[in-house]
Amino acid sequence: MPFQNKVKKSPLIPSPHATKRTLGLNSTKNASASFQSVHGLGVACALAAGVWLGGAEAPTKLVNSGLSPYAISLCMVAGVFTARWTVPTLLKGTRYVFADLAQNRHLVLNAILAGMLWAVANTLTVFAIRDVGLTIAFPLWNTNSLVGILWGWLLFGELKGASGKNVAKVVLGALAIVGAAIMLGFSTIQGGGPHASHAVGGILAAAGASLLWGTMYIPYRKAYISGMNPLSFVTVFTIGELVTCLALVLALDGGTKAALFHSAQTKHLIFWLFLGGFVWVIGDLFQQFATKYLGIGRAIPLSNTNQLWGLAWGALVFGELAHADWTHRLLVVVGSLAMILGALAVSTAIATERENASTNQALLRECNRYGLDYDRVLQAYSGSGVGDGRDSSDRRSWWDYAIVAAAVGVFVYFGVNAKVPELGLDFSWLAVLVVALAASALLAGWGLWKATRFS
Repeated sequence: MPFQNKVKKSPLIPSPHATKRTLGLNSTKNASASFQSVHGLGVACALAAGVWLGGAEAPTKLVNSGLSPYAISLCMVAGVFTARWTVPTLLKGTRYVFADLAQNRHLVLNAILAGMLWAVANTLTVFAIRDVGLTIAFPLWNTNSLVGILWGWLLFGELKGASGKNVAKVVLGALAIVGAAIMLGFSTIQGGGPHASHAVGGILAAAGASLLWGTMYIPYRKAYISGMNPLSFVTVFTIGELVTCLALVLALDGGTKAALFHSAQTKHLIFWLFLGGFVWVIGDLFQQFATKYLGIGRAIPLSNTNQLWGLAWGALVFGELAHADWTHRLLVVVGSLAMILGALAVSTAIATERENASTNQALLRECNRYGLDYDRVLQAYSGSGVGDGRDSSDRRSWWDYAIVAAAVGVFVYFGVNAKVPELGLDFSWLAVLVVALAASALLAGWGLWKATRFS
């Protein structure tokens, strides 16, 4: 999408008081139009993220096979690390990625910090799944949408200047999410299921994951209002993930003597956790683009429809509700629907011109702080990416193919040794959900490519 009526080059804005004089009313209106034009694309990415993030947690059911939560998290993050270097290489090439990182050196540390937060949160989710089950754990940690809404409002001006209707949607949607989480929490404690004796610990683990995952979006948003590409951000992000998960295993799971490093019995499980990490990356990439185009307060609730997909995997594929009574099932279903409706209410609060002006002020603040070119940053943020200084680097090199070949080799190596876990699976529903994964990725990926070339 070409950007029209660009302002005169003004890389540095002298002061906040000079903002309106420097940019002018027309530029603010053009910025608002750019933000609104990618709203539909952001919604599509968030919905696709929900499908993939919901499917990514299914392999963590392997906690029932004896692996510790720390080991499961490390194996998943190893798959994440492999994917987060492979997918950007396939889509844009390493020349582009490193050119983007060079333009945004000040954000590298933020990306590593975000990866560390993700790693700890992901480990907590494994504990939650072990203690309360996938069907219950998902909606509990999806209250991260409330945390994200708060940070978006405080730090990035989201919802400032919003219409009364939009504010009402956000408030009522947030209340629905909290109410659903409380309902699901009490249904777990009183349900008398196989996880009941560990329910409190599982709920606390899910709550901790919610807090960390909501806070993790601060570095995301900061990166994207500075013009950084999500593909570049996640390449550095994964370093923080891998280092943190390895440190957790070494510190809390037996160190170098941990069973993960020595037990031959766990070798056949690693492939499935690698696969889970890879699936998570696809979902997270869509979520990154959604955060870029919608903001924190809207992207998180909409991508939290992954709760619906987590419910589908837990109940339909793994049969988690097979032995639950009808009261328990009704509480789970009603709570899940209430959370989804609340998230949708928040996400359908489409930003008005006044709210977009507030977002533009946040963008200007980043340009002021780091000496960035406002034109380039606005184009990158709105998805056009024209003239961003990295187009000449968007080509493949021989080492790009070597990276992809190495990643395929890792999956083949673990796949040869893989065995289907001894868990009760419904393969018919498994096939249906796999088709849903593929269809959502193709549709959202095609939309991103057509509109932005993954910019």
